[in-house]
Amino acid sequence: MKRNIPLYKKRIAGYVIPVLFAVSAGCGKGFLDVPPQGQQPSVQFWQTEGDATKAVNAMYAYLRDWKQTAFAAIAIESIPSDEAEKGSDPNDAAFFLKYDNFSVTATEGQIADFWSSQYQSVNFCNQILQHVPDIKMNEDLKNRYFAEAKFIRAYAYFRLVRAFGDVPLRLSLPKDETEYNIPRNPKAEIWAAIEKDLTEAAAVLPAAYDAANIGRATKGAALALHAKVAMYQKKWTDVLTYTNQVMGLGYSLFPNYEALFRVPNENSVESIFEVQAQMVPGNKDASNSQYSQIQGVKAQAGGGWGFNTPTQDLVAAYEPGDPRKDATIIFRGETTPQGDKIDPAGINPRFNQKSYVPFSVWVSGFNEGADQNFRVIRFAEVLLMNAEAANELGNTTVALSSLNKVRARARNGQTGILPDVTVTDKTQLRNAIWHERHVELAMENDRFFDLIRQGRAAQVLGPKGFVAGRNEVWPVPQTEIDLSAGKLKQNPGY
Repeated sequence: MKRNIPLYKKRIAGYVIPVLFAVSAGCGKGFLDVPPQGQQPSVQFWQTEGDATKAVNAMYAYLRDWKQTAFAAIAIESIPSDEAEKGSDPNDAAFFLKYDNFSVTATEGQIADFWSSQYQSVNFCNQILQHVPDIKMNEDLKNRYFAEAKFIRAYAYFRLVRAFGDVPLRLSLPKDETEYNIPRNPKAEIWAAIEKDLTEAAAVLPAAYDAANIGRATKGAALALHAKVAMYQKKWTDVLTYTNQVMGLGYSLFPNYEALFRVPNENSVESIFEVQAQMVPGNKDASNSQYSQIQGVKAQAGGGWGFNTPTQDLVAAYEPGDPRKDATIIFRGETTPQGDKIDPAGINPRFNQKSYVPFSVWVSGFNEGADQNFRVIRFAEVLLMNAEAANELGNTTVALSSLNKVRARARNGQTGILPDVTVTDKTQLRNAIWHERHVELAMENDRFFDLIRQGRAAQVLGPKGFVAGRNEVWPVPQTEIDLSAGKLKQNPGY
């Protein structure tokens, strides 16, 4: 497994100092298609508009790195929830069980991978924000690149703060060795920095791009992520404001929920931000996304490794007749809408259908499912955030309207299923909205953190081993604490 990442001179806690800026050799769709550039010394880089473009494209390409979307991501963001479990062979990657039963310690490798990958993203962004201002180039493009980097930096810190709580806040490259190791900042400061980046990004980013640049961060992406950040802080007026702005930008719900997650419908009218990926014929290194591969149907050619499988609890969460159940879960023995027959004697009873790519498109020697984008934010989530904020602010009419739009798309014209929600009691409506988030966004890496922010994690996940006051955050990687010479302190209970 080869991954295109920068080379580094010195490793420090939570950060990396570049000597060479290595641009990925082949980066997938559209604007990520860049030719091999080799490894240019930093003193010779950052000279031209082309250098700035390569740096920004590399920033995006890194989002699909192994540590960003594969084992570390599902360990931290999915498997601990009630909707997912380890899957695959019982003895394969048994370390995932430590995340499923909350027995993980600070020395487990996925903790370190998740932490370091987010700070590598921050590093890409900080390099752009520090070096591009000195380049003589089109000023509008320069400002847009700044805004894109601020969005990606905000996204990285969003993943960090909800996973670890207090984390080091690094908004510029270290000037010298005295700035290598810094302590953790209170999470309130992290949230504030994220919001500042997103406010500045939304003021500059365009609402849409031409075909060659599809997949870059947009104004809608910055506003939607800002709404999500505000939701985690229970800043309901802000959530309502930002979601209303996104709802005025022309997004809509894709008619067919199952088809929404297939490769031909990537970057659809519902897509607000996706991590781009592509199987590039003849270029295995460029076809490097393993998001789909690690979750694909185990032991079938063109399938995958079978990790991060849906639970029976998730199956039971769907209302009778909800088409989203069969669109989210591949069941053992079924035939998919694309014609793949799933082995009725397969080792796992269920697989994640949202990461599924038809077996027929697999090319031997390449990652299974390398074409599959990772959906970060969809318009359906914006509607559900809008509904939740409106309900918390006492606007039942708006809450019901946004909630029922999501349900109407799910039933797709069928009668007798998923009737509109009509309850007006605030608590009952809150529970209905939370339920809708569960089934609408299932297997999209939000459920675990939703339970925490809703204050229900101990109740729902207690039987798995979740302990209130400890498991709301993961341990800081021991390697980072060691590298920091004691400046980084461990989270309580680890």
